[in-house]
Formats: sequence, structure tokens, C-alpha cells
Amino acid sequence: MKEQTFTSYQKFIIAILAVSQFTVILDFMVLSPLSAILLDELSITTQQFGMVVSAYAFSAGAAGLLAAGFADKFDRKKLLLFFYSGFILGTLFCGLAPNYHFLLIARIITGIFGGVIGSIVYAIITDLFVLEKRGRVMGFVQMAFAASQVLGIPIGLYLANHLGWHSPFLLIVGVSVIAGITIMIYMKPIDEHLKLQTRQNAFVHMIKTLSNKRYLRGFSATTLLATGGFMLMPFGAAYAVNNLGISIDMLPLVYLVTGIFTMISGPVSGKLSDKYGKFRLFTIGSLLAAGLILLYTNLGVTPIGIVIAINVVLFLGITLRMISSQALLTAIPEPKDRGAFMGINSSIMQISGGFAAALAGVIVVQGDDGKLLRYPLLGLVVTISILITILLMYFINKMVFEKKEAVVAVPVLAEVPIVKN
Repeated sequence: MKEQTFTSYQKFIIAILAVSQFTVILDFMVLSPLSAILLDELSITTQQFGMVVSAYAFSAGAAGLLAAGFADKFDRKKLLLFFYSGFILGTLFCGLAPNYHFLLIARIITGIFGGVIGSIVYAIITDLFVLEKRGRVMGFVQMAFAASQVLGIPIGLYLANHLGWHSPFLLIVGVSVIAGITIMIYMKPIDEHLKLQTRQNAFVHMIKTLSNKRYLRGFSATTLLATGGFMLMPFGAAYAVNNLGISIDMLPLVYLVTGIFTMISGPVSGKLSDKYGKFRLFTIGSLLAAGLILLYTNLGVTPIGIVIAINVVLFLGITLRMISSQALLTAIPEPKDRGAFMGINSSIMQISGGFAAALAGVIVVQGDDGKLLRYPLLGLVVTISILITILLMYFINKMVFEKKEAVVAVPVLAEVPIVKN
């Protein structure tokens, strides 16, 4: 059977969603390499920096929950533009922040809007692409994660070192404005889900989605999926500089090389997850990541070549698990609940990540010599959460498979739209 291909419009959708995700992810990720600068520039503690990261996560989580009930009642294009505009405004405030408290407030504003965008993007993907294609779509959209390393973080670090730490945020604003205008002009309305809606109250819709037993498994997995990134990334740069002995000038090279390999692995991982099974690839990626996290968080001063090599393989594992898990989670909700499910799921990820970042700020402390202490304990906590998540995803995969088998069992005519899509 000939492999299904994407139409020109579908390719455009994948590209513009990837760009929008790139800006949102970069806005969060750029804080990690800036940690080494901000701890000194703003004279703040690791706990205060953890709060800067958590502020975004908590506000994003609260906004996602509030928006979940309304997520399926509007054209997804209009919803995306509304929240993307607010994200741009919040990021602009970050680029103008004169002190710690202003930056903290700016991160809250950015989180209120930016934290909802991911759920809208996933709802759009679920609406426009069948499950058999979603691994590849997620692979390309998740390239935004790698692109933020290849392009954004090295450029952001370079700008921060030469023009001040505000400049990376202003760069994100410029790219985001172009992306927003493109979405407004070229994206078609996405409103087919509106035909499935009832007149039920938005709050009731959110509560029903949140309390659905089938959906709760997905929310539980998301809670633990958020732990790894939010606990390790905020202090990644400070750990590399102060503990591993990587100079601040060489840090962009670490992110650049790692990001290039991650960009290559993204689409490949998505295609493999479609071909060989999403849970299988998730398990492989999780075990790979867990082993390397234990190794990495116990290193002392290490040559930059070894640090880069470990990071490359580590992010390969992270990419495998994130792409396959996100594709699998999109198969859980019914069409009429997709927006609400994605909104709540995104909120849970952000809130869980906020607690994880705050906990990381408590676990990790900075010694008098600048080194981060208790980082191995942080690695152990993340590893345990990864192993538990494998078990949760096993049951989710089983549930999705049973749901798919039930669909196949209906008359053949019901399968025609899936085959022709």
C-alpha cells in the first residue's frame, strides 16, 4: 500500500504550527541558559529563579483550566490568534523588565496566554490528521523543540552576552509577530467540531471532561511527563557551567550540536512511532533517557566533547518519548471533547511542571564556590518518575488499542473516511 502523503495545505499547517510552537518553547527554554546570567545580574537565589520558571507554569495551568470549558465552542484559528497575541505582549514585557519583580509579573502574563497555545495546537492536529499520521506530524511540530536549541538558544545566548539578557525576548517577539500575521492571513477556519457541541454550560463541560475515568489516565501520565523537563532544564546551564566546567562562551556550542541532532531525530522518531508502535518507542526513549540522566547528574568536571555526546543521546531519548507519548495521548478524547481535554491536559502539565520547578529550586542549592549541590538527588527523582510513567503509558496504550478495535468492528463503511484521509 502506498504511503499516505500530506497535501500542500496540510504541509503549511504543520509548518506554521511548528513555528508558533518554536516561539512558545523558546520563550520557556531560553530561561535555562540564561540562568547562569540572571542569578548574577539580578542577584537572585536558586529558589527565586525557580519561582520565575514556576510563575509561568502556574499561570499557564490556571489559564488552561479556565479556557478548557470554552475550547470546543470557538473556531480554533480564532482561539489560537487570541492567545498568541497575548503571548507576544507578555514576552515583550519580559524584554523590557528592569528587575526581578517586573520579570516575575511578566512571566505570569506570558504564561496566562502562552500556556494555552500548546493545547490548541494539539487540538488542531487531532482535528486535521488521523492517528496513523500523527506520529509524523508530532515529529515535525516537535522539531520546534530542537530548533529552539539550534537557532534560538545559541543566538539568544550570543545576544544576551553582547546586548544584555533582555534581547532574546525581543527577538522572540519579532519572530512571533510574523508568525501571527501568517496565521491570520493563510490559515482556514477550523470549526467542524462546533457541529458536535451541545448547549451545556462551559463549566459543566470542563468538569465532565476532567472527571471522565478514561481521560484521568492520560492526565495522570501527563503529570509525570512534565516532571523531567521542568526539574532538570531550569538549572541545566548553571550545572554545565559551575559543575561540569563548561565556559559560558562555549555553552551555545553544547546547545547547538545537541539541537542539530535533535532536529534530525524528530521527524525520524515520529515516523518510527507510526510504523513500529508509539508505546514501544516511548519505552525505548524513556529507558534511554533514564539511564543517561543518572549518569549526567553525577558527573564532575567533564570535557566538552563528552558533555555534548551525552546530551545528544539524552535528547534522542527525550524526543522519542515526547513525540510518541503526545501522539498516543491525542487518541484518548472523543472529537467533541478534544479542545477541553487538550486544555486540561496542558494545564496539568504546566501546573505539575510548576511544582516540579519549585521543588527543583528547593532540592538544588548553590554552594559558596558556585557549584550546584544535590543535583544527583534531582536526577534520581526524575528517573523514578520516568519509570512510573512507562507503566501508566502501558495502560493508556492498551485503552487506545481497545478503542481502535471497537471502531474496526463496526460496518466497513465507517472506515472509509479514515482510509481516504
